[in-house]
Amino acid sequence: MTLRTTEHGDGEPLILLHGGFGAGELFEPILPALSAQRRVIAVDLPGHGGSPDPGRPLRPESFADDIAALLTEPTDVMGYSLGGVTALRLAIQHPGLVRRLVLVSVAARRSGSHPEVLAAMDAMAPEFAEPMKQSPNYTLYTRLAPKDDWALLVERTAELLKVDYDWTAEVAGITAPTLLVYADQDSITPAHIVEFYGLLGGGLRDASWDRSQRAPNQLAILPGTTHYDVADSPALAPTVVGFLGAR
Repeated sequence: MTLRTTEHGDGEPLILLHGGFGAGELFEPILPALSAQRRVIAVDLPGHGGSPDPGRPLRPESFADDIAALLTEPTDVMGYSLGGVTALRLAIQHPGLVRRLVLVSVAARRSGSHPEVLAAMDAMAPEFAEPMKQSPNYTLYTRLAPKDDWALLVERTAELLKVDYDWTAEVAGITAPTLLVYADQDSITPAHIVEFYGLLGGGLRDASWDRSQRAPNQLAILPGTTHYDVADSPALAPTVVGFLGAR
C-alpha cells in the first residue's frame, strides 16, 4: 500500500515511525536536531495521518512488511510506541534492512506494561471515537487523512490493543545495534526495561575499565518524562544522534 512520507534534511537516511493515532508530524519538536546531518523520512503508518486504512486489522507485523517495502538498503530506523513495536518487528522480520535501531518506549511483550496500562488497553472500545474527537490527535487526523475513517481507526486500534504478544524469544536474534529509550515514568515497568536490555546482552556484566566487555546495544532513561511526552524531550535527539553516529 502507499504510505504518506515527509522528508527533511540530507545525508544518510533515518526512518521515523510515530505512535498510535499520530502521524510523522508529531516528531516536529526534534526534527531540526535529527535532520541537521541526516535525511529524515517520517512515515505515516497505515490508517494514520495521510496514509489510508489498509483494509485489514492493524498489526505491527504487517506494518513492518509495509515499511520494508519502502526500503532498498539497510537503513537506520527509529520508532516510538506503536511505531516502536513496528520497528522492532521490522528488525526481526527483515534484519537485512535495519542498519541501526532505536526503540522509544517499547515493550517486547504485552505484559511488560504496568497493570493499569493493560487495563486501559482492555477498556478501549469503538465508542471512544466520538469523545476522542476533542483530542489533538483528531485535529491532526482530520487535517491529513485522505478520508474520514476516524471511527474505523479507533475500532481497529481498540482491537489491536487487546492482542497479546511476547517477542522476547526473538529479541536475542536482532542483529542491528539497538538503542532502547524510556521515560523515567514510563508505561513500561522498570523490571521489563531491564529484562529487554538484558535480552539484547546489555547489563549482564561489567564493561571493564577498557570497555572491552561493553555490549553493542545501549539503554537510555530520559529524566522528567512519561510515555506520553518522551518523544518530545529535548534530551531525545542528542541521545539518538550520538548513538547513530557511534562507531
